[in-house]
Amino acid sequence: MTEPKVIHDSSMLKNDLSKLTYLAKPSGACCLSSSIHSGTPLGTFQSIAKSKAYISEPPAEKNNNHVLLYSPDVWGLFPNGPLSINAFAAAGYRVFGLGYFRGDPVWKHRKDRHDTTTDPDFDYEACKRKHIAFADTAVPKWAAAVKAEYGGNPGTKFVCVGYYFGAPNVCDELAGDICPVGAFPYPTLLKQHHYQNLRMPLFISCAGVDHTFDAQSRNKAVQIMAEGKKTYHVQLFSGVAHGFALRGDMEQGRYRLHDSDISPCNSLLILIPSTGYL
Repeated sequence: MTEPKVIHDSSMLKNDLSKLTYLAKPSGACCLSSSIHSGTPLGTFQSIAKSKAYISEPPAEKNNNHVLLYSPDVWGLFPNGPLSINAFAAAGYRVFGLGYFRGDPVWKHRKDRHDTTTDPDFDYEACKRKHIAFADTAVPKWAAAVKAEYGGNPGTKFVCVGYYFGAPNVCDELAGDICPVGAFPYPTLLKQHHYQNLRMPLFISCAGVDHTFDAQSRNKAVQIMAEGKKTYHVQLFSGVAHGFALRGDMEQGRYRLHDSDISPCNSLLILIPSTGYL
């Protein structure tokens, strides 16, 4: 099927755009590219709802008493993930990162997109199917368990953030009643119903170059949210590609916000509290 071409928001054709199956397409080979960031993970691993979780506590002087649920990308809780979790914790959140790859993330089979020697028989598509099936059932139970354990304080609220593979988890949480706000960068595996079912505000950080969530898909997503009167914010970063927020090369200036040491997606640390929902 030849997908319709959309040049600009004003030229959208509803009948044509409705033919799209995925608004954020499944991951591809480029998703296996990564730059390892420097730093020391400060959190600990614990078991929650029979699933491994990485937990990072905020400094006492910055503790806002809120909880952030973190859904990792296909690289799992590899060095960059815990470092990103630490950054959210440093901003005041108690952060829980779910290890839904159960010790079998992509990096154990592929060091990068060109690696065919680490595990010559590795089936990337089968790997994704296995982990998607598990995450679909495990994430809701895990989120409910964290809520039950850490949501007793009346002033405590929850926020969810997902990278890439974790984007559907964010949409599912925002269709429920645990998280009043959520965010993700460069999503994959999203369909129309993920946007149609949103009940809570969603922030999206987009890459200027992204085969899984290109301009056409972004336009359609915005159209669905606007027509459904959802609350949303979409930001687009030029000069960066899919994976920029977690796996970009921090030595390159375009992967930073202005002159700070915060990756573009971590601007969500500023956006989320500004909504007034927390």
